[in-house]
Amino acid sequence: MKKNFLLPTLLLAIFACLGTLTLEAAEVRFERESDSVKVFLDDSFFTEYRFRDGQNPIFWPIIGPTGEKMSRSYPMEEGVPDERRDHPHHRSLWFTHGEISGVNFWHTSDEAGIIEHVEFSSLEPPTMRVKNSWKDREGRVVLSDERSITFGADDLGRWIDFAILLSASNGDVVFADTKEGTFGFRVPGVLDVDRRKGGKIINSEGLVDDAAWGKRAAWVDYNGVMNEKPVGIAIMNHPQSAFYPTYWHVRTYGLFAANPFGVGDFTKQKGHPGEYTLPKGQTLRLMYRVYFHAGDESEGKVAENFEKYSK
Repeated sequence: MKKNFLLPTLLLAIFACLGTLTLEAAEVRFERESDSVKVFLDDSFFTEYRFRDGQNPIFWPIIGPTGEKMSRSYPMEEGVPDERRDHPHHRSLWFTHGEISGVNFWHTSDEAGIIEHVEFSSLEPPTMRVKNSWKDREGRVVLSDERSITFGADDLGRWIDFAILLSASNGDVVFADTKEGTFGFRVPGVLDVDRRKGGKIINSEGLVDDAAWGKRAAWVDYNGVMNEKPVGIAIMNHPQSAFYPTYWHVRTYGLFAANPFGVGDFTKQKGHPGEYTLPKGQTLRLMYRVYFHAGDESEGKVAENFEKYSK
C-alpha cells in the first residue's frame, strides 16, 4: 500500500463541489456557539459538532428521522438504558487513527495525541469546512486536515457527508497498520447485535454480523429496533475515496468503523501491508457518508442511497 494517492487539480475541484450538492428536502441551518455548532434540518435539531470536547472533535447527539438518538451517549452522558460503559474513546461519531507517526490518536490517555480545532474556513449551510491540527503531547504537529462536512435529508433519512483532506504539512506521515481506526461510530446500545434485541450488521456484499468484520465493502448498515421503531445507520465509502472499497472494523458489540489501513489485522497477513506513508507536502483524501434511516437496509433503501451518493 505504498502507492501515492495525489489527486489531480481537476479532481480536487470536483471533490470540493461535493459540499454544495442540492438538498432534496431539507433546509440546513447552523447555530454557532463557543465550542460547538448545532445543525438543524427544517428547524428540527439534527446534531451538534463539538470541536473542543475531549481529545478530538465529535458529533453528538445525533437525532435520526424517527426522533431517536442514533449514537451511543456514553461517555458524554451517563445512565442511558442498554448502554455499556466500555471503550470511552468510542465517542459517538469521530475520525482518528490508532497510530500515526508513532502517536496514538485512537485511545484516550495522557499520552495520546490531540486533534486541535484550528478554524472554520467557512460555515455556509449546508456545508461546514473545518481545519484541524493533529499534535502530540509536546505540541508537535504530526498531521493536518481540512474537512468538508455536508448535511442533507429526504423522506427516508438524514445524512452527513465527509470529504477529508489529510496533509503531511510537517514531514512524512506514517499511518500504521492497525485495526484501531479510523472513521468511527458507536451505535446505541439497544442496536448492538450482542444484545440480541434485533440488531443486525449487513454489508454491500451480503455478509452479516461477525462475517462483515475485516472485509472490504462499499457500505455497511447497522440496524435494529429503537422504541418499537425499526431504524438503521449506514456508513458508505465513496468510490473516489483513497483505498476504496475500505476495510471495516465493525463489531457486534457496537463499534462501527471504516479503516483502510488495518490490512494486517483484517487479513492476517504478515509484514504490515496496510502501513501507508504520506510524503511531506502531499495529501490524501478519504470520503464517507453516514446515513441515518428508518427501517432496515431494504426499507431504508441503503443501496439506492449509496448509488446516488457515489454519483
